[in-house]
Amino acid sequence: MSEQQHLGKAGFETKAIHAGYEPDPTTGAVIPPIYATTTYKQDGVGGLRNGYEYSRSANPTRTALEGALAAVEEGEKGFAFASGLAAEDTLIRSLMRPGDHMVIPDDAYGGTHRLIDKVESQWGIAHTSAQVADVDAVAAAIQPGKTKLVWVETPTNPLLNIADISALAGVAHEAGALLVVDNTFASPYLQQPLTLGADAVVHSTTKYVGGHSDVVGGAVVVRDHGIAEKVGYLQNAAGAIADPFGAWLTLRGLKTLAVRMERHCDNAERVADFLTSHPKVGEVIYPGLETHPGHTTAQKQMKRFGGMVSFRVTDGEAAALAVCERTKIFTLGESLGGVESLIEHPGRMTHASVAGTDLEVPADLVRLSVGIEYAEDLVADLEQALDQG
Repeated sequence: MSEQQHLGKAGFETKAIHAGYEPDPTTGAVIPPIYATTTYKQDGVGGLRNGYEYSRSANPTRTALEGALAAVEEGEKGFAFASGLAAEDTLIRSLMRPGDHMVIPDDAYGGTHRLIDKVESQWGIAHTSAQVADVDAVAAAIQPGKTKLVWVETPTNPLLNIADISALAGVAHEAGALLVVDNTFASPYLQQPLTLGADAVVHSTTKYVGGHSDVVGGAVVVRDHGIAEKVGYLQNAAGAIADPFGAWLTLRGLKTLAVRMERHCDNAERVADFLTSHPKVGEVIYPGLETHPGHTTAQKQMKRFGGMVSFRVTDGEAAALAVCERTKIFTLGESLGGVESLIEHPGRMTHASVAGTDLEVPADLVRLSVGIEYAEDLVADLEQALDQG
């Protein structure tokens, strides 16, 4: 049994470190090289050496990342892209055709909504939004014979709603549709949707998988060989691939995902606990709180509850904006999932593109990406930002 075959029985942390690459047979290097090459010498006309001919089609550094992603998501095949949105676009166009319909969350990442509503719609793809936490609402949004994809985030961005992956897989499959789960917020360490019935998983690997705010990337992982062939064909044909250095950085991040996520979760729990008792906070949204409507479902399908916390400020939008501007350790910025803590105002920042739509978020909402700093420093920073008002 080879090392890679043996890894099928290994734990998450072992797969994250070892899957996708065996030490270099020439040097023994334990980390994949950055193969900064576009082309490969052929062993005779059409005689490809280990399947490599041109780095859009395949590159050994990207192959290592794709193998590792498939392993940690318990999937058949992984694909690495230049961004999360490139991954989403490739998956949608691989599986849908003009005239098809998809169901999307009514609480989704603004970029995903923009892609589907403004770009894919021009290609003839229709969509209906539904509350992913309500299985009946998702079922009602499906159009029999037309709906090809049911697309969910769990937890959602930024309201942290929880979708029951197993239940929605049943609903989608009964209607002849596929279930796609955006697993960015949970990460493969906390949640593995393919094991719960999902057909494909998408990630912005820019976030928790990369984990260090230094590389933009995306991923698709699927559990069916037929779907893999379709995605692989379009990945090569359209070409929005991860570059070798980006793939190397992302793979570097994946190796420490487990230990980072444990600290993210520890800190998020401490921050959520603090916020629930602060008089200027009207609501704390975190799946780890027993008051969260999706807490029981999250408990069932997640290892822990993640590093994202949202809260609403009692004094309205102006106060929420002021809190975002006053923090010293929480950096005001978009994105999430890095080792450093970030704070943002979704209505003015990440979700500005959905203003005036069904996906518009509350104006008094603040979203935190809780990093891995000392927890009490994070609490003190939020306390001073809230108390100044």
